[in-house]
Amino acid sequence: MEPFILRGNYIWSEGPAELRLMPRAWGVCDDKGRCAGVFGVLPAEYAGLPVRDLGEALILPGYSDLHTHAAQYRHMGLGMDYELIGWLSRLTYPEEARFADEDFSRRVYGRFAEELRAGFTTRACIFASAHRRGTEVLMELLEQTGLRTLVGKVNMDRNAPDYIREPSPEAALSDTERWLSETAGRFRNTGPILTPRFVPSCAPETLAGLGRMRKARHVPVQSHLDETPEEVAWVRELCPDSPSYAAVYEEAGLLGPDTVMAHCIYLTEPEIELMRESGTFIAHCPASNMNVRSGIAPVRKYIDMGLNIGLGTDISGGHSLDMAQAVRDALSASRLLWRLGEEKLPHLTAAEEIGRASCRERV
Repeated sequence: MEPFILRGNYIWSEGPAELRLMPRAWGVCDDKGRCAGVFGVLPAEYAGLPVRDLGEALILPGYSDLHTHAAQYRHMGLGMDYELIGWLSRLTYPEEARFADEDFSRRVYGRFAEELRAGFTTRACIFASAHRRGTEVLMELLEQTGLRTLVGKVNMDRNAPDYIREPSPEAALSDTERWLSETAGRFRNTGPILTPRFVPSCAPETLAGLGRMRKARHVPVQSHLDETPEEVAWVRELCPDSPSYAAVYEEAGLLGPDTVMAHCIYLTEPEIELMRESGTFIAHCPASNMNVRSGIAPVRKYIDMGLNIGLGTDISGGHSLDMAQAVRDALSASRLLWRLGEEKLPHLTAAEEIGRASCRERV
């Protein structure tokens, strides 16, 4: 691509809790599409580049959405009278079943991709549905946006209705292998991410097979962890020999610095240590957690204990794809938790949340 310059008022995070503002600055984009720097005075070496002057506009880094569901786009913000398990069975599973139809997938995912492209998000980790072809369609459409995305074909072979459940662990793993092979090398901006929905929907054989797949193919992982007390209790019943919900993923080889676990509201101290040692990322989804009445994650505690953590919109539990709204929701949730006395440490600040939502590179 041709290098260029954007002029305007720049703001970005210098660290987890520090924002820097540079008014009427020059931001240089190099021929690889990367930010070469933001300058108060334009260096002579860039003097000949074309300039787009945005006047007093505010220019900030793109946001990274660590957790959202494209297959839930049509009903985002609906069904909030239900808690998680009822919400899945009454609303989400029937909707996701429709993505077996390629034409339906193309229509809905097309609208999802366009809204994502038009917003603050420049990178995202995205759940599709359990349908291989529908997932490929989503990847094709996202590739056209130019956004950097990771897309997952969902695995779910137990504790789900027949109309959406994969028939067996063997079938789930075989279909996932085929999807990975068929999409390998096809896209520049969009890649695959292994996506067991959550422990209750995946047999132990499926989780173990995905762990082997992750190691052999070097593919990242996303799933859900400790979202509601009922879910945690369900996992305890399903996996009585595992010391915790997080340990089930660890035993299957699914935790690590290339793994994103959504929610993590009810992590125990051993689970916190497991997440910290493994480098696993937490996707904090405040709007979804409040809408579906899951709870509020103690994010300040997690930050101070050295856990990797970012933000997710988590539609359709969340009601908006707007990552700026996710920042505001995270601040509101943290203040509420502090006021209720459940968080002994200071609440989050705007500088922290903007920094954690932003990409690591300035673009």
